[in-house]
Amino acid sequence: MDFMSLRALRGRWRTLFVILCLWKLRFVAGQARYSIPEEQAEGSFVGNIARVLGLDVARLVAGKARIITKEDRQYVELKQDKGALVIKERIDREELCGKTTPCSLSFDIILENPIQLYHVTVEVLDINDNSPSFPQPEISVKIIENAAMGTRFSLANAADPDVATNDIQKYALKPSDHFKLEIRNQPNGRKVIEMVLKEPLDREKEETHTLMLIASDGGEPHRSGTVKIQITVLDANDNAPVCSQPVYKVDVLENSPVGTLITTVSAKDADASLYGDILYSTPHITKEEKHLFDINAKTGEIKTGGKLDFEKSKSYELNVQASDHGGFTDTCKVIVNLIDENDNVPTIKLLSFSQTIPEDSLLGTTVAVFNVNDEDSEGNGVVKCSIDSDAPFKIESSLTGYYTIVTENILDRESVPEYNITITVQDQGSPPLSSSKKINVKISDVNDNPPKFHQSEYSTTIQENNSPGFSVFTVSAIDEDWAQNARLSYFLEEKEVNGVAVSSFVSVNSESGIINAVKSFDYEQIKSFDFNVTARDSGSPPLTSMVTVSILIQDANDNGPQVLYPVQTGGSVLAEMVPRSADVGYLVTKVVAVDVDSGQNAWLSYKVQRATDRALFEVGLHNGEIRTVRQVTDKDAVKQRLTVLVEDNGQPSRSATVIVNVAVADSFPEVLSEFTDFNIHDKEYNDKLTFYLVLALAVVSFLFITCLLLIISVKVYRWRQSRILYHSNLPVIPYYPPRYSDTLGTATLPHVYNYEVCRTTDSRKSDMKNMQAMSQSLVSVDEGDADTPHVIKQMSGNCSQISTLQKPPNNDWRFNQGPRPGPSGPHMPYGTHIRWTPKSGTRAAGGPEVAMGTGPWPQPPTEAEQLQALMAAANVSEATGTLGPGTMGLSTRYSPQFTLQHVPDYRQNVYIPGSTATLTSNPQQQQQQAMAQQASQQALPPPQQGQPEPPKAAQTPASKKKSTKKEKK
Repeated sequence: MDFMSLRALRGRWRTLFVILCLWKLRFVAGQARYSIPEEQAEGSFVGNIARVLGLDVARLVAGKARIITKEDRQYVELKQDKGALVIKERIDREELCGKTTPCSLSFDIILENPIQLYHVTVEVLDINDNSPSFPQPEISVKIIENAAMGTRFSLANAADPDVATNDIQKYALKPSDHFKLEIRNQPNGRKVIEMVLKEPLDREKEETHTLMLIASDGGEPHRSGTVKIQITVLDANDNAPVCSQPVYKVDVLENSPVGTLITTVSAKDADASLYGDILYSTPHITKEEKHLFDINAKTGEIKTGGKLDFEKSKSYELNVQASDHGGFTDTCKVIVNLIDENDNVPTIKLLSFSQTIPEDSLLGTTVAVFNVNDEDSEGNGVVKCSIDSDAPFKIESSLTGYYTIVTENILDRESVPEYNITITVQDQGSPPLSSSKKINVKISDVNDNPPKFHQSEYSTTIQENNSPGFSVFTVSAIDEDWAQNARLSYFLEEKEVNGVAVSSFVSVNSESGIINAVKSFDYEQIKSFDFNVTARDSGSPPLTSMVTVSILIQDANDNGPQVLYPVQTGGSVLAEMVPRSADVGYLVTKVVAVDVDSGQNAWLSYKVQRATDRALFEVGLHNGEIRTVRQVTDKDAVKQRLTVLVEDNGQPSRSATVIVNVAVADSFPEVLSEFTDFNIHDKEYNDKLTFYLVLALAVVSFLFITCLLLIISVKVYRWRQSRILYHSNLPVIPYYPPRYSDTLGTATLPHVYNYEVCRTTDSRKSDMKNMQAMSQSLVSVDEGDADTPHVIKQMSGNCSQISTLQKPPNNDWRFNQGPRPGPSGPHMPYGTHIRWTPKSGTRAAGGPEVAMGTGPWPQPPTEAEQLQALMAAANVSEATGTLGPGTMGLSTRYSPQFTLQHVPDYRQNVYIPGSTATLTSNPQQQQQQAMAQQASQQALPPPQQGQPEPPKAAQTPASKKKSTKKEKK
């Protein structure tokens, strides 16, 4: 009965523990509960946690969902990609919970970003996988023969790890001739099994009895266990042991040393001798209790036999049996309550940690998340977390047992680049236990510090006349940032100094900050200047800082003294007159000199270098005044010459000399007679200068004549080349000006003409061929080699001597009736006909106007009209005089793509019949016409004698005037 009460008490404690755990779940964001039978295979499906908690699989993956459990073993595993819970390790309910029911295992599922905690409880259902078993395979009972009927004998309970219906449901005793079995339930849920004597025993008839005690459970299928009861009948013993108290309660500290006395059980027996000797034992004890407690069979002392742990079990119930040698027994209960000690150190488990955070992190940025657990109870299990007070971090707790380290103050990497944070956890026990964990947090750099120069302003001096590229000065800055944010570049801010860009004075090395002089400085032009240098880091965005640099130019003695007075002239001699009556200290003159340098480089001193009479004159050392030293006498020469040396105070010094002529006389004629040799000296100097000038003029004249001859030779060479090209077989490109007709009704030009202008590759020389007006429908130029000289002869000669006869027609070149003006061709009032006839006699194919039909010319042209067309061609030739060799002497304006709108209207000009002159309103055009006429006359070959004249055309007033002019010539 005591054993069953102990089990019931343990069950109540476990129920209270489960209620406390469920009370803590109200701090959890969500919870889920599943039920699974024990002994499931690994990988078996438990449940879909994502659907139960209302989460999707993506949230589980992104939040790094994982299971956190307090136990060392993890029975359930989370599949993030499926959102399911599966069996990770086989679960034995009896091993996990023992007799506690319901049996469940709990764990937490944590997600990050944001942190969410879900509590999951998995109830493990019992299956009938264990059979009832007795502590011993055989029970020995000694009963005196005179035992009264109804005497009770306590039997050991069978144990079945299963629970509920799978636990032991009934006991049976076989055979049941002398004994019957009675079972009593105790308040703690345990059962007391007693064997009651119902028939008297007779030792003489039967000394021993063998019974079988059967324990059966209610599972499917049923399982049972048996124990053999061996009964020995003894002689009579009429007094049984009696315990001094039925229940012993004792409190023991956990972790008590082995051998610590817990309590002493005592019993008394009224019998004497052997029947009064009592033995103490714990026949009905579990393996765990047998390992933890030891009982002295003679004295009844109960001591600790192992380490007691409050976290495993808070109390134990022991049934101690006192028996005499006569077979009588009595049972008492010992309840051992364990007192909790602070023997468990709080543990820290780091769940999430950021090793590096930027220095511009906002307040409240999460650095780490950790969990704290203490297995002790009450005050021993209450913990307090803390971190270093000097760190800019603090601990926040939003969930039970979970803590977050966040930033509390602004971070500055330049002040503290990293922090070693010590997390300390301490419980409230006595003495308190604590544990700590160190984490290192590095602060990453942000470009938040601009460059800083060592000085707010720089100033330096440089000697003038420095060499270009000279290193003047070095500016340097520092940046408290790190790596790329601290990499500096230096730039020169552009500005103007005296109207000139400062970059033409100095340059700055972008990496080293060295300032170099771009050119040589002259103190006399610029004495000082300042500029700004910018330092810029390589951060994003970059930060800059500016400093002013002043450069002072230091004067050097690079300029010698310049004498302003007396002025030195080469043509005449100037002299200062000193009367013979001059006293001592008489001021003769003053040498005035300046030095453009400054400081001591411009301090001038004067002294006499040479003098005709050193004893007569002296010069002031600093003022340059020439004065007499003594009284002038009649013996002193009239002509006195002093060479005065003017020297500055520089290092090294520079000097200049000046000659001062002094005439010691009282009258001007006396001075003239004495200074004649001075003029002779000057004349010799002038003669030398004249010689040098003549020599230079001769050299220049020689060079000019040489260049002139060279230019003439080049011109002659080009002219000969052009003549050779003219007589060669190279083709010429003819040009035909447009046909003209009288559109005003004055009948001045009633006919249609066709002109041909033949140009060679020489830009200023042209062969002009005048095609006569045709009265027939065919205009011919022979293609055969025999006719070629004839054509050339006809083309040659002076323009004034060109025959006005019409050449016999040829049938190889025909004009279409369509493009002719007048009644023969109304569709084209103007037309351009281009023909290319090489010297070899072959002719290129004509344009679209060639071979388009034939027709008679309406009237032959007059001589005046022929001359008009010739002068028009000459004007075109003059206008296109600058021609390249790529167009055979023709400009692109008169290329085959040339159209009628490019041809000037020559009807605006006034042509005088019988003369080659053309009157126009433009003087420049008149000059071009004259030049074109002269060029055409030079280009045409001399006329051939004996050439038969073509038949003359009808005489016109213009032709008559021209014939009269020829007779006069």
